[in-house]
Amino acid sequence: MATTNSTKACPAPMKATSNGVFQGDNPIDFALPLAILQIVIVIVLTRLLAYLLRPLRQPRVIAEVIGGIMLGPSLLGRSKVFLDAVFPKKSLTVLETLANLGLLFFLFLAGLEIDTKALRHTGNKALGIAMAGISLPFALGIGSSFVLKATISKGVDSTAFLVFMGVALSITAFPVLARILAELKLLTTEIGRLAMSAAAVNDVAAWILLALAIALSGSNTSPLVSLWVFLAGCAFVIGAAFIIPPIFRWIARRCHEGEPIEETYICATLAVVLVCGFITDAIGIHSMFGAFVVGVLIPKEGPFAGALVEKVEDLVSGLFLPLYFVASGLKTNVATIQGAQSWGLLVLVTFTACFGKIVGTLGVSLAFKIPMREAITLGFLMNTKGLVELIVLNIGKDRKVLNDQTFAIMVLMALFTTFITTPVVMAVYKPARRAKKEGEYKNRTVERENTNTQLRILTCFHGAGSIPSIINLLEASRGIEKGEGLCVYALHLRELSERSSAILMVHKVRKNGMPFWNRRGVNADADQVVVAFQAFQQLSRVNVRPMTAISSMSDIHEDICTTAARKRAAIVILPFHKHQQLDGSLETTRGDYRWVNRRVLLEAPCSVGIFVDRGLGGSSQVSAQDVSYSVVVLFFGGRDDREALAYGLRMAEHPGIVLTVFRFVVAPERVGEVVNVEVGDNGNNEKNLKWDEEIMSEIRKKSSVDESIKFVEKRVENAAVDVRSAIEEVRRSNLFLVGRVPGGEIALAIRENSECPELGPVGSLLISPESSTRASVLVIQQYNGAGTAPDLAATELVASPDKDSE
Repeated sequence: MATTNSTKACPAPMKATSNGVFQGDNPIDFALPLAILQIVIVIVLTRLLAYLLRPLRQPRVIAEVIGGIMLGPSLLGRSKVFLDAVFPKKSLTVLETLANLGLLFFLFLAGLEIDTKALRHTGNKALGIAMAGISLPFALGIGSSFVLKATISKGVDSTAFLVFMGVALSITAFPVLARILAELKLLTTEIGRLAMSAAAVNDVAAWILLALAIALSGSNTSPLVSLWVFLAGCAFVIGAAFIIPPIFRWIARRCHEGEPIEETYICATLAVVLVCGFITDAIGIHSMFGAFVVGVLIPKEGPFAGALVEKVEDLVSGLFLPLYFVASGLKTNVATIQGAQSWGLLVLVTFTACFGKIVGTLGVSLAFKIPMREAITLGFLMNTKGLVELIVLNIGKDRKVLNDQTFAIMVLMALFTTFITTPVVMAVYKPARRAKKEGEYKNRTVERENTNTQLRILTCFHGAGSIPSIINLLEASRGIEKGEGLCVYALHLRELSERSSAILMVHKVRKNGMPFWNRRGVNADADQVVVAFQAFQQLSRVNVRPMTAISSMSDIHEDICTTAARKRAAIVILPFHKHQQLDGSLETTRGDYRWVNRRVLLEAPCSVGIFVDRGLGGSSQVSAQDVSYSVVVLFFGGRDDREALAYGLRMAEHPGIVLTVFRFVVAPERVGEVVNVEVGDNGNNEKNLKWDEEIMSEIRKKSSVDESIKFVEKRVENAAVDVRSAIEEVRRSNLFLVGRVPGGEIALAIRENSECPELGPVGSLLISPESSTRASVLVIQQYNGAGTAPDLAATELVASPDKDSE
């Protein structure tokens, strides 16, 4: 009888692998196939939820928490058949082991995100906000714990419960907050800097409090044991602080930018993470604490930290970490919250958490004379919860400090406080409204009355490969340094993702306290982009300011337009979404770049140029004295063509450039055969024709006295044939300048050939496979104040980066 009872109590452990269905085995009765099934279900569900929540601009952690709850006894787990088949009790040990292994390495990545040097230089404002954001919620958490202990948490260890409740309510999720700030375009602002700095201090303080809570929640109730655990944890941190940084500084010195990192260093680091995790687990503190400490202590300078993240993050964040949310969800049963008392306690805990964070932050912010709207925004930002919150709750649940009902209430509180952050901040602060408040400025186009005024160009690029051509284009644009010269803002567009490396990237850009706007001095680990533009600045005496915009591809156009307005640019130059291959053909790199260009054309506060790079000047930077380019302007008429011509005349001032202006006019015998309809000129055809004639008259005069300017008038009978023959005449040129929407009868006749609306008919003709030229092309749209691009607005309303086949 005893044997039978023991058999019922202790079912046989699961074997690792099956012999297959053909030999009568059910794969989900074995550990490995069942773990694979669990991982696949988790990934599919959480990614689907993340996709559905994307329009609400919610961080992925929200989708993962909801997915975990859905798979648990709150929803799908209510079916005993589903629970026994997919998440049987005998599989939970393997599931939680994998989840905690993923958690271990994720906390190592989270530690890498925290820059200790930046923490040491945290200002009084950020420090005050962080302290207020911890102390008041911690005190209110202790207060609410007495209410919970008197109702639904009777019989738990009082001291540990008090500390766990205080920690749970005082946490701010640093990684989640960083992504919310980036989504809302607040990383570049003073409020973003304050929130990031305060959250980093809060994160470190939360870990110290969590270590204290774990020490107090051991199975041995003796206070002496808790004291030994806490002291041993402190000794571990002090010892690691002396040992780990020198070792990794030595490794970092042997890793050079642009070179692969030796596998030995990566493996040694991962082994150190596991060893430190083992030590803290042996002490009695969770193993993740050791991994987090290693991440914090590793120096962030040089390429080594970034290489570590790239090696680890995709597997951990994408595959193993969602299992931790499922493990939490399996412990969360929303059904335990029943009756008015339970729901009242949920409201109490949620209100206490929000009140403590928001009021504490608001009070200190106002004391530092931060405006009311920004102070409220900071309060809601600091109220963000995330993974660390779930870690605290799970440890409390495992240590029997939190029962099922309290655990469910705390999980829902964390979910609610994080969910409301983005919509509330958008309603209170409205980044778009801030952007519109930028001051008005006069010179929004290249064409202007006084050509001696400074020309401000915002040039954008995605990678280092296009930099030589961009620099050669800028060198050609600088003229002869007359008047106020040329000022260039070089904006490096980098995509923000859910990956930890994105936050590391933000840290490097923000290191000098000026998010995204790099100062003129170059740090030791500055990338080759900044170095290239600074070298150009010194050689050409052009004022160049390298900058970085880190944003999701769906709204990076907002960064471009806002930057153009802030810097009062006259023209934004964007890279075309296709790059030239070795055989001369153009191939699409990423379709969403095209979507970005279209949105900028619609919303830019100044003129816009799209640069089709076909190797202008070759694959390296051309010095000023070696510049020898032939530039051609194809002029049909209209405001865009006049803007292209104004840019060409600016180039013609450079001693190494010869400008050819091709003007196309309708042959007298063909006048009127094509209906003269101007698109985008709002009925001002006569005025445009008058301006066109005036500027052509000036070009004729200049070409007669200036050898660097040539004027050719081409009479057109057959638009398609004659325009192509004109291009054939100058096909060996280096650069074509054309308007995006040319005016006049001839342009209307070739508009049907426009394959790329963002390039217009002439630009599309120049890059078509049938074109005889392989010259680079700059397609220009002049700012007209209307806020929309002709020929593009109608199609853009339904365009999206996901549906763009190009």
